Amino acid sequence: MIDLPKITSRDNQRLVNVRKVRDHHVSDKVFVEGKRLAAEALRSDVSVSACFVSERFVMSDENSRFIMELSSASRFIFELPDRVFQTIAATEHSQGVILIAERPEKNSLAIESRLSGGKCLPIVVLLYHINNPSNLGAVLRTAEAAGVAGIIITKQSADVYSPKSIRASMGSIFRMAIWNDVELDPVLRWAADKGLRATTTAAAATATHTAVDWSIPRLLIFGSEAHGLNGIDLGISDERVKIAIESPVESLNLAVSAGIILFEAKRQIDSKPII
Repeated sequence: MIDLPKITSRDNQRLVNVRKVRDHHVSDKVFVEGKRLAAEALRSDVSVSACFVSERFVMSDENSRFIMELSSASRFIFELPDRVFQTIAATEHSQGVILIAERPEKNSLAIESRLSGGKCLPIVVLLYHINNPSNLGAVLRTAEAAGVAGIIITKQSADVYSPKSIRASMGSIFRMAIWNDVELDPVLRWAADKGLRATTTAAAATATHTAVDWSIPRLLIFGSEAHGLNGIDLGISDERVKIAIESPVESLNLAVSAGIILFEAKRQIDSKPII
């Protein structure tokens, strides 16, 4: 069993600070909980500043190698009694490992690199005023599975690095090209400069998602489930598309809508003959 420095009081200042990160009171740090997500964070370019593991986690022989990886990657690592660890956890049945990492600075460069590389769907997904962090994370997971070039998230959206969003993304957040916390107008100018056709989803659209040629590079814009895109917002698009659904159903979950459209795009592009 690995011998780690221990924290035994829930009132220890380090743990007070961890709870502040968990509860969104610190803007430059990220709270990562769970073995799988922690492993994804370690494989990414995220800088880990501290790690906390429960006594139960340390006692398990199968975690020994992973704890060594955590020790190598983190500036500090501490073992906590299970009851103390639970005071910093965000989930009721925590796996016993939490990382505190520096929040990555994201911009358009990684997305541009993927677009120019030609090994992805020529689609950048723009999430506009998405206020549900779980939906946000689920769309990231769906978008990565479809192979899009990247994700852009506007201001007034939920925090993509919140614990709920990170969990819902299942680690996609650490692997994807993301441009976060930006105003809409600069994104539209950027998209136009890169030759991306702004495409919005709207129930009133005449074109269905299966009738669209998704090999044309696009900025695919989704609004929130609650409010969608209003008339002014819809005016930003070069094209509107809809998913044909049967009444009386009026709308679909955001991640479901994204999945239907993105995998139709993937189907079209994958089925094109290679010349």
